[in-house]
Amino acid sequence: MCYVSNTIYQGESMPQPTPQDMQEMLRGFVQPWYEALADPAAAQQAVLKRLLQGYARTRYGQEHKADTLTTVDEYRHAFPIVTYEDLKPLIQRTMGGETDLLLYEPPIGWAITRGTTRGESKFIPMTPTDLKMRVSAGRAVINYALRTKRFDVFQGVNLNLNFPSVVGKVRVGDREVEYGYSSGIYVKHVSKGTPLRSLPTQEDIDALGGGKTIRDWERRFELAYERCKDENVTVVGGVAPTAIRFGRYLRKMNKLYPKELWQVCVMTLGSVPGINTRYAPALRAMYGPVEIAEIYGATEGMFGQQKDERRAWVPNYDLFFFEVETRRGLIMLYEMRPGEMGSLVVSTPILPRYRIGDLILAFDAPYFRCIGRDEPFTLVRYFWDCLMRLDFGGL
Repeated sequence: MCYVSNTIYQGESMPQPTPQDMQEMLRGFVQPWYEALADPAAAQQAVLKRLLQGYARTRYGQEHKADTLTTVDEYRHAFPIVTYEDLKPLIQRTMGGETDLLLYEPPIGWAITRGTTRGESKFIPMTPTDLKMRVSAGRAVINYALRTKRFDVFQGVNLNLNFPSVVGKVRVGDREVEYGYSSGIYVKHVSKGTPLRSLPTQEDIDALGGGKTIRDWERRFELAYERCKDENVTVVGGVAPTAIRFGRYLRKMNKLYPKELWQVCVMTLGSVPGINTRYAPALRAMYGPVEIAEIYGATEGMFGQQKDERRAWVPNYDLFFFEVETRRGLIMLYEMRPGEMGSLVVSTPILPRYRIGDLILAFDAPYFRCIGRDEPFTLVRYFWDCLMRLDFGGL
């Protein structure tokens, strides 16, 4: 998923900016990220203050005395680390109409995970504040354009391979709640008014329905091909395995690889570990010598993106609050040492101290990789995969 924030361009009647204007506006979008990387401790303290102000407006936050807290130690003492299962009863009540339990503003959508928790999809609310923070995913393509001076990337089209924003409804109490995938909800709400067009539109994708069968995906892929075959596709955004499946579909049905149709500049991909390692060879075989800009995100939020040619993501210290459970105890993400691993705990506007279930590997600051789920054999699989590819974890 890759879009420029709709805060860059507001209103359809604005004149086309000059390249110099474009460069300045793009720099302004990533500057808070850069400043936070220069002083992560100060940035994280500022984020905590902002989050606590929001939590204080919810019943869950009031129960934990959010309005009286100021320091990291006080926050840790007052709020427990929680999992989805811990919050599930509150989330179900929120879906049923008790929005002030966890939210201080009405939800604009409900996102479901593509994975499962104990065999069930997780339901995560998305709010206006939360949505604005998800725009940070656009930092990947903006940073690419600034670093390479390839501002022509915005003159093309983003090949939208995201999931549907609406896949069904679920009854909670006496209410029916519409739900979909976070990437599709994001595109639906913020793609209008941006300098990079996305095709197919999210409305067109949604119109095909929310099915998950092979035939459902073939219909989406055919739609993407028909909408984009005569366009200048400069960006491919979405989920890495889906991008590979789309490439295979084109080859099977149209005897073409994407690289024979388009000259893609950059692929902004997320949702799975190993995008820059395990998936990169197949992606470049299908799409050509593209730059891959990894995004680290989940249904719960967009937590980081690749900053340069080093094959790792860099945290959004200015947006989310990050802790890690390591062998030497609970520490801040920026306190991790190179080679250290831990289970990530995030605080978002909706989820205070949420164990997301990912195992994080630290490199030289500020670079990290998610190597998989926080499960017993993840580390073994990661190093075995490195051995098989003769890629021993370097950046």
